[in-house]
Amino acid sequence: MSMTAPAVKFPHGISFEEFLATVDEGTHAEWVDGEVVLMSPASERHESISGFVYTALRGYLRRKQLGGRVLHAPFQMKLGPGLSGREPDVMFVAPEYMDRVRATHVAGPADVAFEVVSPESRMRDRREKFREYQQAGVREYWLVDPMQKTAEVYRLSGGGVYELAAPGEPPRLASEVIPGLWIDPAGLWAQSPDEWVAYEEWGLI
Repeated sequence: MSMTAPAVKFPHGISFEEFLATVDEGTHAEWVDGEVVLMSPASERHESISGFVYTALRGYLRRKQLGGRVLHAPFQMKLGPGLSGREPDVMFVAPEYMDRVRATHVAGPADVAFEVVSPESRMRDRREKFREYQQAGVREYWLVDPMQKTAEVYRLSGGGVYELAAPGEPPRLASEVIPGLWIDPAGLWAQSPDEWVAYEEWGLI
């Protein structure tokens, strides 16, 4: 997410249910410790990368007939009881957990969360969300930083701790949750990442 928007008056100690009922569905916001945290509109670069991930992943799942659901911000993920309601840029819910997908949010952890890092969100994405996604049981956390041109995949270990996945040779971002999925990180840094290039690389067209 990009820079935090100017403060708007919301009640302190608001419940997650009140948050869903109060905040407009087009508003980019998260629910943290009973507070509404507003986000400003994302940059064009941010939208280009997150849009690519969303579109490419949807196409991959459809062509592979794998099932599950891909969702993008501003859709909410309520991580669990006593945990935050976050808004990943893109998230994937596996077929076996489709009962978590509700009309307004995912009730529980998604299986994969993707975040595109901005200058303002770096600490939030790398510390707060990293810790919360790990605690909630998000099985994979993908972090893409277009400014640093770094992309990482963290996988939840058997002990419930995120471990950085080795990039391999040639370097690839690979998923263990979504069978066969991988992304060439170099393609993310293109001016306009192209899902059709990814489809070719995956042998889907």
